[in-house]
Amino acid sequence: MSLAGSGSDRGLAATLDLLERLIGFDTESSKSNLGLVAAVEDYLKSLGVDYVKIPNSIGDKAALFATIGPKTDGGIVLSGHTDVVPVEGQAWTSDPFKLRREGARVYGRGACDMKGFDAICLAMIPEFQKAALSRPIHILLSYDEETTCRGPLDAIARFGADLPRPGAVLVGEPTLMQVADAHKAIATYRTTVHGHEAHSSKPHLGANAIETACDLVTELYRFAAELVAEGDPSGRFDPPFSTIQVGTIHGGTARNILAKQCVFHWEFRSLPGVSQNLALLRLKDYAARIARPKLTRFAKNAFIETVTEVEVPGLRPESGSLAETLALKLARSNQTITVPFATEGGQFQLAEVPTIVCGPGSIDQAHQPDEYIEIPQIEAGLAFMRRLAAELS
Repeated sequence: MSLAGSGSDRGLAATLDLLERLIGFDTESSKSNLGLVAAVEDYLKSLGVDYVKIPNSIGDKAALFATIGPKTDGGIVLSGHTDVVPVEGQAWTSDPFKLRREGARVYGRGACDMKGFDAICLAMIPEFQKAALSRPIHILLSYDEETTCRGPLDAIARFGADLPRPGAVLVGEPTLMQVADAHKAIATYRTTVHGHEAHSSKPHLGANAIETACDLVTELYRFAAELVAEGDPSGRFDPPFSTIQVGTIHGGTARNILAKQCVFHWEFRSLPGVSQNLALLRLKDYAARIARPKLTRFAKNAFIETVTEVEVPGLRPESGSLAETLALKLARSNQTITVPFATEGGQFQLAEVPTIVCGPGSIDQAHQPDEYIEIPQIEAGLAFMRRLAAELS
């Protein structure tokens, strides 16, 4: 029996069948997504849909850009990612890569974030084809959203060249089908303090990397406290200020040895309008003025380095943009929200394409064991897409 159950509409049945197939591919971000991509290619070919496959630089992953409707600029991109977060260490009650339905919920890794949206878009293709679209609908399935949000960049670089330049992008991350027009940027860093080993009884013969790392971490949290007072007066963000978080710290070899090295990983989540490298500049300035001179008092070869790991741009509100106006109309809403998580939306906005975030499911279920999406949310997503087809016809 179909996972949709008896009496379900054809779109829901097709969506659940596709979702079952998509979840069956283990596309954790550390792994290839090419098996899933090949299955979607076969599906697109069976429907006669034109698409472009866009591999990454080493060829172990790829994005797909499919077009339904006229080959013109000004269309709408439905953007979803194919990668999922790991399941290792999570207490799942069933196979995370096998779709399971219980009542009004379907379970599986990626069901909510965000293969549910991907399946809706793919299931709607036959209806899009019948709609006599005056502007195209594009489906972009990317990769690495859960790690870098850089998966769609190669496709974006081709907008207006060998790919049509879209008029708007709708990113289908889970928002309970509410229209989100803003989120914070995120930058992640690895700071390494290189000290010099010595016996702990003679600290003047070395440089303790842990001591300096703790000093730097303290400065970051000192700056974090300042950022609270410089928050967003609109109160739309939760919390309404930019944040700093140190997630891991490791160093040293023994209690009685000055640590040769100490490494800490940290992040900066910045409000729209706040420079994404603000915290990095603050740390580097403090290191140059205070921390490094102290570190090198007795060990001239000691030093501090910070490496940028990931930079994901924020999404800033664009009141009255085509993306916002269209999404609000399709969602039958008159207000936008912000979301606390980062998305690929800012990448499109940097390319000057109006972008919003709107998709089925709740972010509260994402990344959790027994991740699920509610059937009514899938139905709401299908209704949204049907209104999109009508709007563009």
